[in-house]
Amino acid sequence: MTSRNFGTYRRRLCALHERISQDQLQLAEEGLSGAGGEASGGLSDVPLHPGDLGTDSYQEEMTLGLLEAEEQLIEEVNAALERVDHGSFGRCQSCRGEIPRKRLKVLPYTRHCVACARDLRPGAP
Repeated sequence: MTSRNFGTYRRRLCALHERISQDQLQLAEEGLSGAGGEASGGLSDVPLHPGDLGTDSYQEEMTLGLLEAEEQLIEEVNAALERVDHGSFGRCQSCRGEIPRKRLKVLPYTRHCVACARDLRPGAP
């Protein structure tokens, strides 16, 4: 892989990092607001209907799960940026073979080629 390619992937990874960070902020702002009471924008301190509270709780759990997944994705993007800096980007961490550009275009933060990724899946034969 050439230094020009490294620069291209660095820009893509940085743009992906920025987008995920913005998504996290938006999720946190929209999804983690409280239910009922003036602190959350309600008109009184009277709690909502129990069904609404359950829905709010479910939505908050889902939002927390999404935030956790996005945090893991940011960690993968950061690790890929480190691989760019060290010149090991685009090489499978298992077999050391070159990861095809088609795969890097779809998953620029990937650590493994398709064959090794299949082998690493839980329950893989």
